[in-house]
Amino acid sequence: MKRDAKISKRILILTTLAMAFSFTVWASLSPLATEFQEMYGLTNTEKSILVAVPVLLGSVIRIPLGIFTDKYGGRKVFTGLLLFTIIPLVGVSFSSSYFMLLFWAFFLGVSGASFAVSIAFVSKWTPKEKQGTALGINGMGNIGTAAASFSLPAAAALLGIQGAFWMLMLPIVIMSILIWFWTPETPKTGETNTILGSLEVLKYKNSWVLSLFYFVTFGAFVAFGIYLPTLLMDLYNITAVDAGVRAGGFVVLATLARPLGGNLADKLGAGKILTIVFLGIIAGALGISFSMTSLVVMTIPCLLVAFMTGIGNGAVFKLVPQLFPKATGAVTGIVGAAGGLGGFFPPILLGTVKDFTGSYVWGFIFLSIVAFTCFIINKTYYDRNKKLNIKAART
Repeated sequence: MKRDAKISKRILILTTLAMAFSFTVWASLSPLATEFQEMYGLTNTEKSILVAVPVLLGSVIRIPLGIFTDKYGGRKVFTGLLLFTIIPLVGVSFSSSYFMLLFWAFFLGVSGASFAVSIAFVSKWTPKEKQGTALGINGMGNIGTAAASFSLPAAAALLGIQGAFWMLMLPIVIMSILIWFWTPETPKTGETNTILGSLEVLKYKNSWVLSLFYFVTFGAFVAFGIYLPTLLMDLYNITAVDAGVRAGGFVVLATLARPLGGNLADKLGAGKILTIVFLGIIAGALGISFSMTSLVVMTIPCLLVAFMTGIGNGAVFKLVPQLFPKATGAVTGIVGAAGGLGGFFPPILLGTVKDFTGSYVWGFIFLSIVAFTCFIINKTYYDRNKKLNIKAART
């Protein structure tokens, strides 16, 4: 495939913006959950289910949409995803009961699969020596999660909840038009693999290892973004607005660090960068465990975890096209799904640990243990892999 620099840059810019708006939709229910709870008299469990449903679907559906991107091309799949997103947005805006809201929340999760589609689309049009940097920049579309936290409560207060969801439709429509008319379709490679055939990548250990790594790095990013406000309000009795701003700062730092992680992986090798990342997460998780008595002190290890997870997210996706150049979309979907699920389980774990022990300490100690496991695996398979590091050094 001939890669024109201008075309590659245009695809990178448009897909990153489209992913950012899609992630805003994906995370739209979380900052408004309290309002929905008051409207429908929900229990805390019902509210948690409402917030979790889009996260789960958005994670799992990354697998087939990543495969479809390989098979049919990024332009078609991304445009179709954006247009489909409008349907549940309309549905949520007109919902008049909890069960109707839950029904549309399920389909709202499709917007979270924009990550797999965007990454696969960009990687096909980016030279190998620049893929780490490009995919790191593309991954900044995750900042849509922070945009939802910052903007939607204010939008709902000004326009009402229905107006807030109608407001989200405008950028989605605009981006679908831009993706369809301003990006080229990925040329056919001559391969006509089936969906089941694409899933054969699961027989390779690299698929599982990368999924584990992303389960930790992206999972920690999502989990902190979702649960950090609750944690801070519980520990320090601060306001919801203050906690939301602090959680938003975590998301922004992790998002901005992502392209740096991809760039460093291009230059030094992803394995070497991930070694530092997992050591940093271990230090940050242990630091949080033993600094919960002070908000100021705890902020430092929290920011360390944010920075390291961002770097790690960029480095992991340097390895995806490097190890699976012919099945980037399929592996992106699988690894992306693992990352999304990694963001779903930690909040449940932290809540359970708090209920049984009266403290969050063991939850973060468990994170450090999992990160240490990833550190050992990475040292064995990637950090010491001379072939991968030589490729990085040549770029």
